[in-house]
Amino acid sequence: MIWQTARYQIDLTQPKIMGIVNVTPDSFSDGGRYARFGSAIAHAEQLVKDGADILDLGGESSRPGALQVPLHIELERILPVLVEVLRWGIPISIDTYKPQVMQAVLDMGADIINDIWALRQPAGDGYASAEEVVVKHPSCGVCLMHMHREPQTMQTEPMQGDVVPQVLLFLEQRRQYLCRKGVDLSRMVVDPGIGFGKTTAQNFSLLARQADLLGLGAPVLAGWSRKTAIGAVTGLDMAERTSPSVVAAVLAVQQGAHIVRVHDVRETAAAFKVLQAVKNNTQHDSES
Repeated sequence: MIWQTARYQIDLTQPKIMGIVNVTPDSFSDGGRYARFGSAIAHAEQLVKDGADILDLGGESSRPGALQVPLHIELERILPVLVEVLRWGIPISIDTYKPQVMQAVLDMGADIINDIWALRQPAGDGYASAEEVVVKHPSCGVCLMHMHREPQTMQTEPMQGDVVPQVLLFLEQRRQYLCRKGVDLSRMVVDPGIGFGKTTAQNFSLLARQADLLGLGAPVLAGWSRKTAIGAVTGLDMAERTSPSVVAAVLAVQQGAHIVRVHDVRETAAAFKVLQAVKNNTQHDSES
């Protein structure tokens, strides 16, 4: 399976690691550590050395209760870092829902738009809608995520009932809609939105039944890294969640995920090497 992006065709035969670079002062897990240009670049460099296949830059936190960031602030945070990392020969994703930011970063050469709103932001005075920005681009990749409500309210009133069919329906509707608009399926990845308006039990239901998402015909991205649901079942603080986050990433891949979005790239890459060694040995035994 190939993910078509602006500059790269990403081979998803083996799972890929998307390393998180939060250029924000208020990210839920590492807020402020990489908010300055120098620290953000150093962190991104380390993620690549550790084994990141894709870098995901974000200039606005989407943690529960997060407030919106003005457009000019988000651009001031992202663009200088983007200029540098575009030189590195690695796919660059931008985590944003604002159409104006999407247009700016795609004009600069970014490869992927990673949108928690699944391109539902409307047009405004003097700018196109999120979907229009992506539709008119010839080849950029896009990650469509499911989110219940919005960051300010998503955990105060989480979803009700069995979330799996609800998430599937939403993502299928968005996929079909964009296909009708002319966006090729090869450009799309879907994300069930772990932690975005779901209870702990609902999040783990999405992991246990994640294979159901494969029926959408698009690669699946899983974002479990350091999430509150992991803290809820382990009792671990944010700084202690590396090991269970890696376990969740491995389980997600075993359930069919093609990409995992993580903070702890080195540990995740090491775990994937172990997983691949098991697969290689299993294949060898079946061929003997």
